Amino acid sequence: MQGVLKDGSEVAVKQLDLHSKQGQREFVNELSIITSIQHKNLAKLRGYCLDRDDRILVYEFLENKSLDQLLFESATGIFLDWPTRFQIVLGVANGLAYLHEGSQKQIIHRDIKASNILLDHKLHPKISDFEISKLFNQEKGFTSTVIAGTMGYLAPEYVLGGLLTVKADVYNFGVLTLEIVSGQRCNDRKDGRLLVHSVNLLMFSYAWILHENSSELEIADQRLDLEHNSEEILRVIQVALACTHENSASRPSMGDAVAMLSG
Repeated sequence: MQGVLKDGSEVAVKQLDLHSKQGQREFVNELSIITSIQHKNLAKLRGYCLDRDDRILVYEFLENKSLDQLLFESATGIFLDWPTRFQIVLGVANGLAYLHEGSQKQIIHRDIKASNILLDHKLHPKISDFEISKLFNQEKGFTSTVIAGTMGYLAPEYVLGGLLTVKADVYNFGVLTLEIVSGQRCNDRKDGRLLVHSVNLLMFSYAWILHENSSELEIADQRLDLEHNSEEILRVIQVALACTHENSASRPSMGDAVAMLSG
């Protein structure tokens, strides 16, 4: 929902499901996380309401809504060119690096996906929706019996064994990055295959693909200006593949991913 404060500024209003048994806990969790962090690539909390009948968060209003809408819905009439997509990838990477390495408590988001990336008037990204995030004081992670997040984005060690570490967010980021490069949802079918399956094929074949003549660009959105941006697009694809490595120990940290993206 959208609202207006007394000072005339527009805000986005989010109300949690009052019938959810976990609604109160989710709200308190999100509130404790959001109020403890400040970063240009994280959605800013303007206010909140917590009483018997209402659990409401009031965020800054972001004119361009979610990346999901602009990237996948042609009805918006907005085409994201490569410089804009790269800006979004790098911004999300910086936001995640802050959550993992820059805040007082290590925070694992657990649900990095296109619909949780909001865009301001300059199409700068802001990570939102911390309902299922986890706070840590160390990097060992923990094992969960309840898998939370969005299928298609989830790291294999988390899906199969419930092991949650910051490397699960890194995997989420890798999948999201491939969506941004390709312009396709990770769970859409292409040529009878899921995109995530195509990603795995590229990943397993990574060693020889690098010796091909720009083979990685086949996954890129062909509407992009590949001729003038091929080097940067290739670098981003390589970072995404590293982030979606099946072995979590082989994935880079988000800080390293930022450095790799920056060249």
